[in-house]
Amino acid sequence: MADDNKRGGGSSERGFASMDPEKQREIASKGGSESPGNFKNDPERAAEAGRKGGEMSGGNFKNDPERAAEAGRKGGEVSGGNFKNDPQRAAEAGRKGGEESGGNFKNDRERASEAGRKGGQHSGGGNRGGK
Repeated sequence: MADDNKRGGGSSERGFASMDPEKQREIASKGGSESPGNFKNDPERAAEAGRKGGEMSGGNFKNDPERAAEAGRKGGEVSGGNFKNDPQRAAEAGRKGGEESGGNFKNDRERASEAGRKGGQHSGGGNRGGK
């Protein structure tokens, strides 16, 4: 059974695992800091890689406006916030919006009168002189 480990039946006694534990610690402590593939010491290279990645991404719509429009249409159709499939809900929202609007004069007759006076004063027509 002791031979099984040496013949591929268990763990191998080669490479990193077979090294002296002190040597393993020394190598591990360096981590990826000396790897030429990292960006630790070259932020400009890191930024460039990020830009290239974003440009080449299949997930954006930069190079395919038709795909972007299609995604937008699908999103709008599926949205729970639209009224396409519920005209009754749309009508109710319209009524509530009109009632609650701060821009109308339904609940403020004085404001309505004031607006009317101002409009009359600034209009080009009206009664300007006596005949």
